[in-house]
Amino acid sequence: MIQGITSEAFILGCSAIGAGLAMIAGIGPGIGQGNAAGQGAAAVGRQPEAKGDITSTMLLGQAVAETTGIYGLVIAIILLFVRPLLTAYLALGL
Repeated sequence: MIQGITSEAFILGCSAIGAGLAMIAGIGPGIGQGNAAGQGAAAVGRQPEAKGDITSTMLLGQAVAETTGIYGLVIAIILLFVRPLLTAYLALGL
């Protein structure tokens, strides 16, 4: 135990830091989706007759890219609300 901080508080603090780091995973998909939407809009501008194909391909790519951000969000929610590390520590009985 660090002086002045209980072990449970230390584990909860580390879980909060881990949740924050997991949310960094949302930055990449956000940038990628914005770039894909911009490129899709430019492609529709160049070839308006292919609007349907370009839009469906862009949306499929964005859906695949979004999964990384959703995984990060799920991990952050688990770390903050389910508290698996604290449960494991308490199960040790230290």
